[in-house]
Amino acid sequence: MRDGQPSQTARRAAAYRAIHQTWEDGAIFKDQFALRILDQETAAALNEIAADDSVRPMRLFIAARSRLSEDAIANCVASGVRQVVVLGAGLDTFSLRNPYAALGVRVFEVDHPATQVWKRDRIGAAGLSEPPSLVFAPIDFERESLADSLSRVGFNIDAPAFFQWLGVVPYLTIGAISSTFKFMAELPQAFVVFDYAEPFQNYPAERRASIMATAEGAAARGEPWLSLFEPAELHELLRGAGFGAIEDLGASEIAERYYGALGRGISFGPGPHIVRAVREERPMSGLALDPVVVGPERD
Repeated sequence: MRDGQPSQTARRAAAYRAIHQTWEDGAIFKDQFALRILDQETAAALNEIAADDSVRPMRLFIAARSRLSEDAIANCVASGVRQVVVLGAGLDTFSLRNPYAALGVRVFEVDHPATQVWKRDRIGAAGLSEPPSLVFAPIDFERESLADSLSRVGFNIDAPAFFQWLGVVPYLTIGAISSTFKFMAELPQAFVVFDYAEPFQNYPAERRASIMATAEGAAARGEPWLSLFEPAELHELLRGAGFGAIEDLGASEIAERYYGALGRGISFGPGPHIVRAVREERPMSGLALDPVVVGPERD
């Protein structure tokens, strides 16, 4: 991302979440703050963005990854986890909606300082307040350690934690990704939901040009894609960090679980994946990788 500016990728992801609430009535994932937190420029462009049917697959994917993650958070909280870390939070609003604050669940938002300043401005402009359970932890993933960023703001490395890491992995080097997994593995129990993308050569020719154009657009905004993974390669990286239970959903599996009729007309194949993984030394009940228990809809 460009120095002193918020992430443009985060702005676009926030627009997709808002469009899902208005155009699809939050059928996959409900977020009552998704529209309120947008800046005026992005909000004014929503109808134009939504009218472009070519972005519908990504819009549904972004809704699905948030749904899977927050359902997984619900499972973890029910089993005793009280620390949720949102890596590369952007304008994600879980910390503002936190339904577990009364149980003592703290949400640590980790992001680039410029993006966090922008988000805090947006929270204030929307007439919302920063809840006491929300902790901001500024970081530059490529220059600072996650351990240092979190330790400065009171994160307890001796307690289990859930990590939500959405829309970030492709923009990091393999070294930064690996070190993040290793940090998670230092905890007594670590639970993570993240997404990644396959290499361009895996896409059929008719889709490859489009996905490469998307990557080129991101690079032009100062946010190049640095890491794409074959599934086996990504699983090996996780296992090397000590994660023993891995659930990896490809595009067709995500659609089958979440999209319903919204997925009609979309061609599925190689593309983005959502992963749920567990690393634990001491078993905690209810956290095996059975299908995610669907949490209550959040208005």
